[in-house]
Amino acid sequence: MGGHKTGIAVIGAGYWGKNLVRNFHTLGALRVICDSDTATHDSFRKSYPGVTVVSAISEAIHHPEVNGVAIATPAVTHYSIASESISAGKDVYVEKPLCLDVAEGEKLLKHAAKAEKILMIGHLLQYHPAVIKLKELVKSGELGRLQYIYSNRLNLGKIRTEENILWSFAPHDISVILSLTNQMPESVASFGSYFLHKNIADVTLSNLTFHSGISAHIFVNWLHPFKEQKLVIVGDKKMAVFNDMEPEDKLLLYPHAINWRSGVPVPDKKEAIKVELEKTEPLLSECKSFVQAVETRVPPFTDGQEGLNVLKVLTACQTSMERGGKIVRLDETVTAAAPAAGEYFVHPTAIVDEGCQVGAKSKIWHFSHVLKGSALGANCNVGQNVVIGPSVKIGNGCKIQNNVSVYEGVTLEDDVFCGPSMVFTNVMNPRAHIVRKSEYKTTLVKKGTTIGANATIVCGTTLGEYCFIGAGAVVTKDVAPYALMVGAPAKQKGWMCSCGVKLDFKKNRAMCKACGESYALNKGSVAKAAAAPAPKKKK
Repeated sequence: MGGHKTGIAVIGAGYWGKNLVRNFHTLGALRVICDSDTATHDSFRKSYPGVTVVSAISEAIHHPEVNGVAIATPAVTHYSIASESISAGKDVYVEKPLCLDVAEGEKLLKHAAKAEKILMIGHLLQYHPAVIKLKELVKSGELGRLQYIYSNRLNLGKIRTEENILWSFAPHDISVILSLTNQMPESVASFGSYFLHKNIADVTLSNLTFHSGISAHIFVNWLHPFKEQKLVIVGDKKMAVFNDMEPEDKLLLYPHAINWRSGVPVPDKKEAIKVELEKTEPLLSECKSFVQAVETRVPPFTDGQEGLNVLKVLTACQTSMERGGKIVRLDETVTAAAPAAGEYFVHPTAIVDEGCQVGAKSKIWHFSHVLKGSALGANCNVGQNVVIGPSVKIGNGCKIQNNVSVYEGVTLEDDVFCGPSMVFTNVMNPRAHIVRKSEYKTTLVKKGTTIGANATIVCGTTLGEYCFIGAGAVVTKDVAPYALMVGAPAKQKGWMCSCGVKLDFKKNRAMCKACGESYALNKGSVAKAAAAPAPKKKK
């Protein structure tokens, strides 16, 4: 955008995204906040006056003041949002991991390179003053030849159901280890323990082996009685310990030595030496790095390639866990490539019952289950922990986000979007002790509908094509095509374009400010219309 000031849209302003919002605002770069939870919008508008707050992702991406998009949504959505942003001519920052599939990661890199757009990954530890100093110590040779690295990241904190502990915690540690060794591991072996959910690992221990002889261990755990974030680097001259829980002595050097006496190694222990660090907030530095990359066109050091390398190691570790801890070489094909024509992808932890139909290039992700008699169209993306069926029909191009159940009696036409944790019902008066399978009421979701996160669709309703159900809304009656519905019970608050941007009608005509599509309003119904003729010039 030439000399224009950088404008950032943060997509996903929840658990972690709100921190990105705060820091980009501090830098004076925040222009748009996009979050599906409309209940938070007023709070954001009050805290960040002058910043546009929206719920539609496309509206944030296509905002005229935005040239950089920061994505802090669930990992299963990273690829689609990043790809759409690059196609819209925006630079992109993606919170870790880059995405969930190596083939999609490679596509993103090629897409960004072809479009000459910045692609940055949110590996926060790389911007920590202690890690920056550690890399300097390694590069200068002060630690000597690296021999061994281990990292502990333990906590009793936010426990996720859409991803396991490896994908939630370990990307940070893998990123740092790869940068310290300046190489990819030759092989990995990873072991997981499952306590809260039989398919979601709560504790993992991963071993990375490098061609140079370096070994690294990564121990991550979200069932730990206290928080621990510790990184130990052992060189043949000195040892370093980075303890992020220490308020002051975060980085210590130990000039220990091993002396050989009569053929026996004897440790010679020395006092720890404190390493002085800059007092900077890592996340502010990371956000500043993205803004600078947008303005200077110089890629950050946590670029797309760095994110892809971490994704490859994560995928290899996941494959090793699924094989019971067997060694996986990084040169193996450890992930499914993009499906070829006529094929589809099912993650190893997902289940598709015999006899179900799945269309070409559809993807079914972690821990999801398609029950008997169900049919899924082509080019669909089914997120994590999704249940479909039995006997459910889903059209082409649908996106079903994490933690959604599409029960018997529900039909989705083409291009339907189901937001995270939204709910369909199929019985009006359920009782645990009374079987009412013969009383299922049908729900029809027509082409192009969007249903926001945590919304509830009461059975027996029809959602008209391209209607937009806001996050948390409770729909109890039929919805007109293109209608915008919010609240509980849901009430109509306007009309939406098929591209997902709110329409502004004047004299029963509207033209979408994002895509230029024209609409006509007639007796309470909206339909696409031919563009209004240009006014004749006066002679």
